Amino acid sequence: MNLKQMLLPWWGEPLEAPTHVSTRTAPHAPHDSPTDPSGFPVSDVSSDGMTPPPKFSLLRHSVTAEASAPAAALSVFRHPSAQHEMLLGQVLVGFELLRCKRRSIGMVVSPEGLTVRAPRWATWNDIEQALSDKSRWICAKLVDQRDKGQRQAAARITWEEGGSIPYLGEPLVMMWAPGQKGCTLVEQQHGLPGVAQRVLHVGVPAAEQVQWAAEPARAVTWMREHVLRWLQGQALAHYRERLAHFSPAMGVQMKALKLSSARTRWGSASVDGTIRLQWKLMHFSPAVIDYVVVHELAHLREMNHSPRFWQVVAEALPDYEVPLEQLRHAVIPE
Repeated sequence: MNLKQMLLPWWGEPLEAPTHVSTRTAPHAPHDSPTDPSGFPVSDVSSDGMTPPPKFSLLRHSVTAEASAPAAALSVFRHPSAQHEMLLGQVLVGFELLRCKRRSIGMVVSPEGLTVRAPRWATWNDIEQALSDKSRWICAKLVDQRDKGQRQAAARITWEEGGSIPYLGEPLVMMWAPGQKGCTLVEQQHGLPGVAQRVLHVGVPAAEQVQWAAEPARAVTWMREHVLRWLQGQALAHYRERLAHFSPAMGVQMKALKLSSARTRWGSASVDGTIRLQWKLMHFSPAVIDYVVVHELAHLREMNHSPRFWQVVAEALPDYEVPLEQLRHAVIPE
C-alpha cells in the first residue's frame, strides 16, 4: 500500500498510522508555484489507476514500529468534508474531492482546507500525480490559511464593557457612559503601567440599560453598532487630514473621498479623482494608513502598478515597504 490512503485522524488527536504504510513521500513541486490555483493539465491516464482507494475507515489498527516512526512528526490538515488523504512531504492532507465537468484538475485552498475538482474521466493516479506536483504550493497555502485563522481568532473583539478594539494600532477600552449621548474618546496623558491609555465612553440611555437584564444580547448590539459608527466618523476625519497632507507634495488633487466596506481591497482610485478607503483601516497603525493613502494618491498619476507608479510611492513614502508588509498579514478585527 502506498501513502495516498491513510487512516484519517480527528483534528487534535495524536496521529495514529495504519499498518504496513510505505515510507515513500511525494515529490516536491517546482519552485515556481502558480499564483492561480484554478487548474492545470493532468498527466496521461494510466491503465491501472482507474479505481480510487476506498473511503476512510474509522477503525483503529495496530501500528508497527517501522510505520509509527515517520508518522509521529506529521502535520495534519483535514477538510471537514474530506473523503481522501495523501501524504505530501511531512504533511498529511485530508481533502475534499469533487467530480465535475471540466478539462483539468483544479485545486482551491480555503479556510476549511483543500478542495480538489477533477474531471469525471481523471484516474486516481492522475489526481495523485497532480497533488504531488503541486505539493509545495498546497502545503504553503494550508499553513497560510491556518496562520490567518489564528490571527483572526486573536483579533476577535469582545463587545462588552471592559473589552477593547484596536484603534490606530493601539488598544482602546470601551466603557459605558450611562445617560450620555454618542461616544467620547478620553486619552490619558500620564497613565500607569498596565492601565489603558485610551478609553472610549459609550453613551447609553438609562431606559435602554434597564432592558439588558432580560435581553443581554441588546447590550452587545448597542456597543458594537455605536462604536463602529463612531469609528467610521473618525476614519473620515483622519483620512481627509492625511490626504491633505500628502496631496500637495505628490502633485495630485483628490476630488472626493468615500468610505469603503470592501473585504478584498483596502482602497481604490478612479480617473475622476475619487478615492475610496476601507474605514476599518482605522484599526491599524498610522503608518499603515499613510501607506494606503499614498498608494491611492499615486494612482492619480499612474493608473497602474508599473515601476513609475512605485517610484511615485517611494518619493512620498521612502520606507513604504515596511507598512506594506504589515498590511499583507493584517486581519480585520470583527
